[in-house]
Amino acid sequence: MTLRQVYAALHRAYGPQHWWPGDSPFEVMVGAVLTQNTAWSNVEKAIGNLKAHGALDPSIIAHTSPATLAGWIKPSGYFNIKARRLKNFCTWYLAAGGLAPLQQLDSASLRKSLLGVNGVGPETADDILLYAFQRPVFVIDAYTRRLFSRLHLVGGEESYEELRHYCEQGLERATQKVALFNQYHALIVAHAKAVCRTRPLCTACCLRRRCPQAGGAS
Repeated sequence: MTLRQVYAALHRAYGPQHWWPGDSPFEVMVGAVLTQNTAWSNVEKAIGNLKAHGALDPSIIAHTSPATLAGWIKPSGYFNIKARRLKNFCTWYLAAGGLAPLQQLDSASLRKSLLGVNGVGPETADDILLYAFQRPVFVIDAYTRRLFSRLHLVGGEESYEELRHYCEQGLERATQKVALFNQYHALIVAHAKAVCRTRPLCTACCLRRRCPQAGGAS
């Protein structure tokens, strides 16, 4: 199967996903930091707490004590670590001048700057690039690796960057890449949670006839 064929099958099965939830680019960025190693429902609770305290603001977060911030974002899990990471991110964001100056950077420069923030790894950086800054960057997560490995599109041992370049190059002829990459990532997450789990439900899979894991053709 090609990447486009996988996308078409997933889209037929699940339809539009309307990602990423957030009322502003900054809220999307905060969500990207908080969603590490937790379910989105928990992130929503944490962001709700920040809003309730009038603290969904980079300056307030940067100048709030780690203990207080950790209490607000406790539903997101690993709250002490995430409080430090979120403060690091907001300090960087403010030092850069906020949204408008960052939007002027090309994608490579913006990605490099994001990766320089303590606590922001490739997946978080790419979430921010794609969903907050609308840049054509394909987000790789554990679900992506699992699905494409089971379909024998990749070996499974590739680095994050190798998988990202594979996906971006495989879809390089697509128009409206930002919309496609957004929807594709969301569809993979939906499929992985519903069917392509650690113990897959292959009989319910829309890709089963072409998936070696399910006994289909490769």
